[in-house]
Amino acid sequence: MADDTKKRVSIGTFISQVRTEGSKIAWPTWPDTLRTAIMVMIMATILGLFFFGVDSFFGLIVRKLIELL
Repeated sequence: MADDTKKRVSIGTFISQVRTEGSKIAWPTWPDTLRTAIMVMIMATILGLFFFGVDSFFGLIVRKLIELL
């Protein structure tokens, strides 16, 4: 029902609109991209180590509890 109210455009018009919208995008510079990639790698490493530690801790607790049985 919502499809009935949408205006259909030709493929040429669609591509033209996509190019117009694409030109409005503020693309990041190479240094910004590099800085962001490094921050993502650092945060992924920190979180990976954190969750490894938490998992190891709870695994140790479960093993100790099982040994009690």
